[in-house]
Amino acid sequence: MPELPEVETYRRFLDDLVTHQTITAFEVKDAHVLGTDEDVLRPALVGRTIMGTSRLGKNCFLLLDDGRVLVLHFGMTGDVGAYRDEADAPRFTRVALHLSSGLRAAFVDPRKFGRIRLAESVDAYRQAKKLGPDALDITAEELQTKLSRRKTILKPLLLNQSLTAGLGNWIVDEVLFQAKIHPERVANTLTTAEFKRLHAAIQLVLHTAIQHEANYRQFPASFLIHAREWDDSATPGTDAHLHCPRHPRTLIAKTYVGGRATYTCPKCQPEI
Repeated sequence: MPELPEVETYRRFLDDLVTHQTITAFEVKDAHVLGTDEDVLRPALVGRTIMGTSRLGKNCFLLLDDGRVLVLHFGMTGDVGAYRDEADAPRFTRVALHLSSGLRAAFVDPRKFGRIRLAESVDAYRQAKKLGPDALDITAEELQTKLSRRKTILKPLLLNQSLTAGLGNWIVDEVLFQAKIHPERVANTLTTAEFKRLHAAIQLVLHTAIQHEANYRQFPASFLIHAREWDDSATPGTDAHLHCPRHPRTLIAKTYVGGRATYTCPKCQPEI
């Protein structure tokens, strides 16, 4: 599922492609991905100029010249692309915005769980979806305020988009590993120093992922993500990636927290 780093990568791609472009046609190849009716979207979009882009959590916004926004949520398998001629359309293109440059911006989604919607503004959408502050923007103080009175284990809280928007499963595992905090710690037991570590880890993981355009194989060898079964890029041809990068003799443990697969180091993240 595209998480904050992937969506920020998509936003940057779209920003270069669509900013100051006028939408000349709205092409729907599969209406399943429309969260707003096609007969509402087309007149709202055609003839409008895209003034820029924005992002909140896992949501990408195209900012229209009338103040409204086109919201792109990528579901499980969503992506974006660009093409000029129909023969070059990416496979699984569901919707295309024809632009005054002659290019087309493609919303690509093999499994069709993504959605395209019209909203009055970014803030109106945020309020309607009850989204918290973006995970890149939240301060350590805000994070502590939101979590310190919660008598709930930490991982589900960090996944809660109403508390902070943009953190998904692998990111939360990585953040907790970097912060050396167990995912089943009860939030109100964390110290101020631990909240500061948690906030610093969120920034580290997100900025690193964005820097590498969410290509996890390029992440530092010190990252937990390489311990997930499908990635031996940090230690090719061996099973060393299944061990903690800080403690090479300690296997990374796989458990389930809140029904989600969870990876931890028993030494770095002891249960308390």
